[in-house]
Amino acid sequence: MKTIAQNKKARHDYFVEETYEAGIELCGTEVKSLRAGRVNLKDSWCSIVDGEIFVNGMHISPYEQGNIFNRDPMRVRRLLMHKKEILKLYGTVKQTGYSLIPISLYFKDSKVKLQVGLCKGKKLYDKRADMAERSAKRDIERALKSKQI
Repeated sequence: MKTIAQNKKARHDYFVEETYEAGIELCGTEVKSLRAGRVNLKDSWCSIVDGEIFVNGMHISPYEQGNIFNRDPMRVRRLLMHKKEILKLYGTVKQTGYSLIPISLYFKDSKVKLQVGLCKGKKLYDKRADMAERSAKRDIERALKSKQI
């Protein structure tokens, strides 16, 4: 698996409860742009409409050598998942206040896959606790590294 892009903001702003793998419906020039790594997942989210799941706000830059076949960079793209998974996600999102957030975009063999997370929002104090925990881990790692040298 070759990772194309990750949504680091998602892990900062949300608790990721579960992750799902979904295919994504793309055109040829979009795939070429993805191979060049020109994608942004930062402010993207997923929505479920009429039993289909879509990703909104994902920016794929137009392919530079493309022509009239280049598509709108911010267009809504359909995700490919099994109907049972979509209905399960729809029920969870509607009842308990979860959100569907794209976590990462990657190539699996020659196909483009999107990892979608079932997420619950973090409060400000949760974010602060996570930052404190990360900095404590970094300090411990530094101290251990300096002792070994």
